[in-house]
Amino acid sequence: METIEIIAQVVGIFGMIANFLSFQQKTQRKVVAFQFFSALLFGINYLMLKAYMGALLNAIGVIRAIVFVNREKLKADHIGWLIFFIIAFGSSYPLVFTVFKKEPTPINLIIELLPVIAMILATISYRFTKAKDIRRFGVFGSPMWLIYNIFCFSIGAIISEILNLISIVIGIIRFDLKKE
Repeated sequence: METIEIIAQVVGIFGMIANFLSFQQKTQRKVVAFQFFSALLFGINYLMLKAYMGALLNAIGVIRAIVFVNREKLKADHIGWLIFFIIAFGSSYPLVFTVFKKEPTPINLIIELLPVIAMILATISYRFTKAKDIRRFGVFGSPMWLIYNIFCFSIGAIISEILNLISIVIGIIRFDLKKE
């Protein structure tokens, strides 16, 4: 493994730690602030691994975190923000094949689409107020990121998505499937 790859994996592990710690914060603002650092670190991680879709999506994720950490001031609940982020995430897909010259093989066309769908689902889920609804979107989005992370071999991101999936499943079992 080359030095740049080792550094990329270390940065990804710090991204995983920031992501994990985000769910341990007491306030929404702190959760999103930690997710800002997670997206920033994962963006760097993917860029170093030449996984340009992950880098682009996390760069947009950084902007999304800034918007949501300033929820009141920027009116983050406005439908315009949802539309903006869906367009931004969707626009990343053709950029990877044109600007970043990713070869459009059938497998690449599928693999590069998965995290785009996951980010759109996550952005939609930010508009929900019930945790149950957020978990429902996460249970679909997280496996998409996991597959992408396996293909670009980001160790921190792989571990992060496995932990996210475990957490989502535990949440579904504890709160959503609970017999009344």
